[in-house]
Amino acid sequence: MNKKSLIIVGAGAAGCMAAITAARRGVKVTIFDKNEKIGRKLLITGKGRCNVTNNCDRDTLIKSVPTNSRFLYSAFSAFTPQDTMQFFEENGVPLKTERGNRVFPVSDRSIDIIDCLFKQLCQNGVKLVNEKVTELIIEDSQVLGVKTETRAYYSDSVLLACGGCSYPQTGSDGYGYTLAQQAGHTISEPVPSLVPIVVNETWCSELQGLSLKNVSLKVVDSNKKNVYSDFGEMLFTHYGISGPLVLSASSHINIKKSTEYEFIIDLKPALTEEQLDKRILRDIEKNINKDIINSLDELLPKKLIPIVINLSGIDIRKKCNEIKKEERKKLLCVLKGLRLTFKEFRPIEEAIITSGGVSVKEINPKTMQSKLKSNLYFAGEIIDVDAYTGGFNLQIAFSTGFLAGSSC
Repeated sequence: MNKKSLIIVGAGAAGCMAAITAARRGVKVTIFDKNEKIGRKLLITGKGRCNVTNNCDRDTLIKSVPTNSRFLYSAFSAFTPQDTMQFFEENGVPLKTERGNRVFPVSDRSIDIIDCLFKQLCQNGVKLVNEKVTELIIEDSQVLGVKTETRAYYSDSVLLACGGCSYPQTGSDGYGYTLAQQAGHTISEPVPSLVPIVVNETWCSELQGLSLKNVSLKVVDSNKKNVYSDFGEMLFTHYGISGPLVLSASSHINIKKSTEYEFIIDLKPALTEEQLDKRILRDIEKNINKDIINSLDELLPKKLIPIVINLSGIDIRKKCNEIKKEERKKLLCVLKGLRLTFKEFRPIEEAIITSGGVSVKEINPKTMQSKLKSNLYFAGEIIDVDAYTGGFNLQIAFSTGFLAGSSC
């Protein structure tokens, strides 16, 4: 009896998990990828450490997906974060859970995750083909295989798991959308998500490279509605801001709406205004005969001091013994509410993930199968779902990949 056959387009997290799952069921699996090696995008996730999942329950997972979260109930139930952790640990990759329930390899090496997936592909007889798929073979509303630049390949099912259009150097250049459109699928406009932000304030360029830890960030829209707030780490760049807090905040900014956004940074969230005022007063009294600019080294990073003082409206050459109570209050306001205004996202090529993709209305959430064409499936970032930082997006890839691989 001939085995069922499956062609998967894309050798990322979703494609690899789907391939391993299907092959373990006895399906003959072939993966097509433009890259010579699997998991190119996995290699750079989590700053090269690979934040493989988030050690949380399903409700937390769902709450961490701002786009079409309900679509993922079946996938998250079929393959949980705990299943992801068990998969890697059983196959030789010890894991650890860090702040925010983020899960990483103990080695802090993303290559260990990739090596594990590659080994499992090989052990389960998955064939890897280094060719770009250019077209789906479709007859009578059925997908029968794929065409590459050299020939046609036929199979019982085809799974598109070729990502979005962020980080095109890893292979995610949006060509999967073209394949999906060939099958009649609607593509929700891809926009960047988890992306650095350009701000209007030019002084940010003076702070380029400065990383702030243990700060809080709040995003407020033009209606004064708080759309995001969290505590953690951020980074100043020549164009604005980046880092974990900012990338997460970007998921809450809807550039399709005609609203403005303001970022409010509390540089000292662990201190109340009263406590911080006493701290400022103590520093001023300790340096009573010095210029104010030379008196805040214990409170702030050196690069940030002149910016904060200028924003407070204080002359940087003013002596500490000349600082009035009103000026100290202005300084306090800046420290507890450093403000920046949103201008635009950085290009989609710099986004960690893409928001947008194949419409979830056209995919069966219980199987990941197309509702428009027989034998066609989807998994991972190509689908119009995206989540916050913290391992949630990789869990989407593993869960949808597992469900698709179980259904093909």
